[in-house]
Amino acid sequence: MTPKVAIIGAGFGGLCMAIRLERAGIGSYTVFEKAGDLGGTWRDNGYPGAGCDIPSHLYSYSFEKYASWTRRYPSQAEILGYLHHCADKYGVRRKIRFGAEVTAATFDGSQWHLTTDGEPEAFDVVVMSVGQLNRPRLPGIPGMAEFNGTSFHSARWNHEHDLTGRRVAVIGNGSSAAQFIPHVAARAARLEVFQRTPNWVIPKPDATFPPATRQAFRYLPGLQRAYREWTYRYAENALYPALAQGWSRDLLKKRALAHLHAQVRDPRLRAKLTPDYPVGCKRVVIDSAFYPALCRPNVDVVTDKIVRVTPNGVQTAESAHEADTIIYATGFRSTEFLSPMRVTGRGGRDLAEQWADGAEAYLGISAPNFPNLFMLYGPNTNLGHNSIVFMIECQVNHIMACLPYLSPGRRLEVRPEVMAAWRAQLDASMARMVWGGCQSWYKTAEGRITNNWPGPSTLYRRLTARPPRPAYRQV
Repeated sequence: MTPKVAIIGAGFGGLCMAIRLERAGIGSYTVFEKAGDLGGTWRDNGYPGAGCDIPSHLYSYSFEKYASWTRRYPSQAEILGYLHHCADKYGVRRKIRFGAEVTAATFDGSQWHLTTDGEPEAFDVVVMSVGQLNRPRLPGIPGMAEFNGTSFHSARWNHEHDLTGRRVAVIGNGSSAAQFIPHVAARAARLEVFQRTPNWVIPKPDATFPPATRQAFRYLPGLQRAYREWTYRYAENALYPALAQGWSRDLLKKRALAHLHAQVRDPRLRAKLTPDYPVGCKRVVIDSAFYPALCRPNVDVVTDKIVRVTPNGVQTAESAHEADTIIYATGFRSTEFLSPMRVTGRGGRDLAEQWADGAEAYLGISAPNFPNLFMLYGPNTNLGHNSIVFMIECQVNHIMACLPYLSPGRRLEVRPEVMAAWRAQLDASMARMVWGGCQSWYKTAEGRITNNWPGPSTLYRRLTARPPRPAYRQV
């Protein structure tokens, strides 16, 4: 008998899991999606200019390489279209239950019970695929509720609000802000970007694929495989060493500084935009239109500390800044994995309590005391240099290898000593990475890095490909 599987989330991870089950002939699964459509972060982040900083042919499943990408770096609309294409091609859309938010998952000793708006349902296996970047984080600035104008988070973009001729304040300047600021600057009468710390920025070598190139990718699959492999190897062999403070670190810094000097002529503005922390400590912004937008005469970069939001705008320590629109580009609650879902494991163990000092899981997939529960894009699996889709496929491969041990009535749980050894290995590897030198969304408030994978992705592929049984025990 095959296990009954629940997949929570219909983004890249959830769809990948569903497709692999479908291809293996396992139809006893249900995908729970809280929204009315699939796509995860690529459904939610529909702001102007939204796109990916990983090349198209790498930001896709290895089993569905897709020759129809129109650009080297895909837009949000193209990525969402790709996910819809995959859901339809592999026949998994029919298994998605939309508008079904899982609020609790409880293990009763033999099965998992999921709580939604309807009756609780029992499953043998639960695969959490809710992502790391799905819950917008609003800053705790006093007075936000008193603002008389229009305000919204970039991941909940208000497309009904026309920005033409507006006085706009953008709070935050990360990757999302870098993408939408050029579009806002072109329409707003006045734009002020409130920056806490600058980001390292390198140019984005984007380009459209001519029809002949797309046809070549379509009819010469070997060419597409070679291009994908070259892209992957470049990221692995040139970008990863910069994060590990290796040979390419100084080259990446020089490239970023050259980009800054080439695009920002004003020395005062350039000084504001020059980071004082190691390159790669925060996620490097890859964009070629961000700096020119900041140089426009109707745009100003404000580095004064924000004191409060007033009914008429933003008050800093130095002055008042009037605005009729505030856009919060303040990221996500990235370290609160699986929240606000309540997950209760064996013996009534609460996962949030187990993770009180920071989320952790073996391979980023499994946690002690939570049998037959797996995670996709879980703790310490985010990448700063390569495609997260690669990591998701590694995780799905690992879960598929576990399934033969998980027929109804059989349960696997990662061994506590394996988890302890994994934690020690992560800590040792993390010590050589660049991320410890600044504050970022990779870290908890206490400074523990819970999001990023500190090794090359090739190592992660080898580790997840190992036979799962030695690391697990029957319970």
